[in-house]
Amino acid sequence: MKKLLIFDGNSIVNRAFYGVKLLTNKEGLYTNAIYGFLNILLKYIENETPDYMVIAFDLKAPTFRHKMYDGYKAGRKGMPEELAVQMPVLKEVLAAMNITMLSKEGFEADDIIGTVASYCDNNDIKCIIATGDRDSFQLASENTSIYLTSTKMGTTSTEIITPEVVKEKYMSLPSAMIDIKALMGDSSDNIPGVPGIGEKTACKLIAEYGSIENLYENIENISGSVKTKLEAGKDLAFLSKDLARIEINAPIDIDLNEFELKSYDNDKLAGLLTSLEFKSIMHKLSLSAENTANSSVATITDNIETIIIDNADGIENHINTIIASKEFSYYIFSDETGICSVAVLAENKLYFFSFGVGLLSSFGIADIKDVFECNTPKITHSYKEDIILLDSYGIKLNEVAFDTSIAAYLDAPTASSYDIGLLMGFETYEEKFGKGKKQLSPAEIDPAVLAEYAKKLCAGIISLKETHTKLIEDRAQHQLYFDIELPLCRVLADMELAGFKVDFKHLDEYGKKLNTAITMLQNSIYEKSGGEFNINSPKQLGEVLFERLGLPVIKKTKTGYSTDADVLEKLYDKHEIIADILDFRTLIKLKSTYADGLLQVINKADGKIHSKFNQTVTATGRISSTEPNLQNIPVRMPLGREIRKMFVPTKEDYVLLDADYSQIELRILAHVSKDATLTDAFETGKDIHKITAASAFNVPIDDVTPEMRSNAKAVNFGIVYGISDFALAGDLRISRKMAKAYIDGYFSTYPGVKEYMDNIIAIAKEQGFVSTVLGRRRYIPELKSQKFVERSFGERVALNTPIQGSSADIIKIAMVNVYNALKAGGYKSRILLQVHDELIIEAHKSEVDAVSEILKENMENAFKLNVPLVADVHEGTNWYEAKA
Repeated sequence: MKKLLIFDGNSIVNRAFYGVKLLTNKEGLYTNAIYGFLNILLKYIENETPDYMVIAFDLKAPTFRHKMYDGYKAGRKGMPEELAVQMPVLKEVLAAMNITMLSKEGFEADDIIGTVASYCDNNDIKCIIATGDRDSFQLASENTSIYLTSTKMGTTSTEIITPEVVKEKYMSLPSAMIDIKALMGDSSDNIPGVPGIGEKTACKLIAEYGSIENLYENIENISGSVKTKLEAGKDLAFLSKDLARIEINAPIDIDLNEFELKSYDNDKLAGLLTSLEFKSIMHKLSLSAENTANSSVATITDNIETIIIDNADGIENHINTIIASKEFSYYIFSDETGICSVAVLAENKLYFFSFGVGLLSSFGIADIKDVFECNTPKITHSYKEDIILLDSYGIKLNEVAFDTSIAAYLDAPTASSYDIGLLMGFETYEEKFGKGKKQLSPAEIDPAVLAEYAKKLCAGIISLKETHTKLIEDRAQHQLYFDIELPLCRVLADMELAGFKVDFKHLDEYGKKLNTAITMLQNSIYEKSGGEFNINSPKQLGEVLFERLGLPVIKKTKTGYSTDADVLEKLYDKHEIIADILDFRTLIKLKSTYADGLLQVINKADGKIHSKFNQTVTATGRISSTEPNLQNIPVRMPLGREIRKMFVPTKEDYVLLDADYSQIELRILAHVSKDATLTDAFETGKDIHKITAASAFNVPIDDVTPEMRSNAKAVNFGIVYGISDFALAGDLRISRKMAKAYIDGYFSTYPGVKEYMDNIIAIAKEQGFVSTVLGRRRYIPELKSQKFVERSFGERVALNTPIQGSSADIIKIAMVNVYNALKAGGYKSRILLQVHDELIIEAHKSEVDAVSEILKENMENAFKLNVPLVADVHEGTNWYEAKA
């Protein structure tokens, strides 16, 4: 049998809209419904391989049902604006896919679907109806199946409805679904049904009588309140049946030739998907940059001559030509054995240096050392990583003028990947050269094949540079990109190469100390709980807390009681065991992640940890640290802070300098809000936390206690993150009423901050993004969401990003300036680590005073705020001492 797939367009797009998190593209167009719809559509096409495809859409015009009953669908909310703006774009995409779309004035999509399904039944064609609406159950037949689709949190599930399934669920054949709905009604469509008759009763009655006509002919056989309700609602029952019945003879033209699945209009479709930023869908459809209307890669690659070089004969001429060019892009292919090949695109020629495999190869990266060390401007996609990789070969990478991955990050800081293939819309290396579970190494690929792919990469890098250069200038981000982010690549690379020395002996002793502390806590928990159990087992812990100890149940999961951190915080004052459990979990993390974990990542050759510093991960612009994460050490507990004692200078004639900004985020808040009281406090050096405490507790400033100041500090920093009274109450373990009083007191003290917070949210809603002091943008589509949780998240992001992002900008400026000053002065000292608003320097003892001055001067003058920036510098023989 031939197979026809018909999509209930409005139903599926609604499921997609509410099931996929709100998304926008760079222009601010909402895209989540289109994205979800296309993913569902492509999944069906792949799984069902239909011969014919139709999508039915509703029109805005009234239907015959509205004329029949004024109340039909009355009260139903209109389509959300965030969805409405996506509909014409979705239809444009579907048109580019050459998929037939059907609508008919006076009829609903259901009637189009019913008519097409009836045609299939009469012409021996298998029909699949993809919908999220149960109304179509009445159409199930031997040839027609309903695929009921639901989407939740971006995941789509499908239930297949056949006549047998309908019979099992409703005790009747599919055609009787009309009668069941006639009795029970449908609140979503405002079909009245018989008042007082629910689904269970309706199913039972129709199972017995077959139809409402037969039911009313035998009404005397029914007794009690059901009979009374049926008699009173007879007219409504028959009206509801007419409303519920799907028309199967709608006046539409059915031409199977029109419905056949056709080839896509690749150029048009690729252009649309590129503008929507649906890179993953482009990959599914094998749409490459050559199909993308707004990409220049196709025209570039058409005219590029490829020169494959696999030995050193005549290589000097090629190198001299590359060096003499105005600029060139390059891409390095490597695997765990090292660099396998290098592609260089210069003056419309691709030079592909293929180094071969194994120790017998006499041709290697050293033979083209001058390409990387020359002063010709270079364009790359991985500046920092290239510095580190080439350094291992004794090669210094010079004059990188543009890194497209960093530019792409500035453009879209919340993207999950900046792979060059993804950005350009062609296949990634992993997709092109992945063979099943095996990923081919560059050394295993035919050089001619890899060179062709390299041509696309290098041309793509040039194309991206042109695109992003314009974006950077249009958005006034020149300083942010060229003076901060690009030079920061070298700073971070040198930090990774330098590494941070670890005192192995001290670390081993620390692990033993943790074991002792963990055992003591474990015994304390056993004693307070009345017996031994596995504290690390949520199930056993839940049974102990909520059954044995009888603590109030806060939250349950599918597997039992929840014992997550939020639950334990709410139980903190209910039993003394909770504090022990929280401390136990912290120490276990310290043991596994640091005492044991650090041992696994210490470089055996130099005794150092070479953490990876990520420049394109966080949405706010902050640098992150991984393998291991040295920015997230738990320091609230004394044992947590002790981890810093393990980090020491490389040699005995060095010390560590720790330079830390004082309250930088609050100073930025004073700058952007222009609040007079906040500004005055920083200009005159007053204690900002005492000022807040005095207002919140309504006491003279001299009467503020340390506890009051501590609580006020939580308010001051919480405000930056848009903290709610509920969250503050949890943090301080106070009542929500008291927390609200603290926040109200804060805003009465700093009215300019409240005005700023209201204004920045309004600005973000209007323009779709917020900016830092250096022009770094973050787009916030969640602000226009109809979902309260998403909207609240968007408001917190709008409040926090200009503060935290500006802090990130400023510390980055300081890093670059300090790095340059140390290099220019010929100092032996160097930057080892950055932790948010803190820099750690390994300083030669003879340079301590000079380097301390360089640190303080460059940090405090990194950016001109309306209030002074203050940096404190401390010295120590380990990180713990320097931080104290």
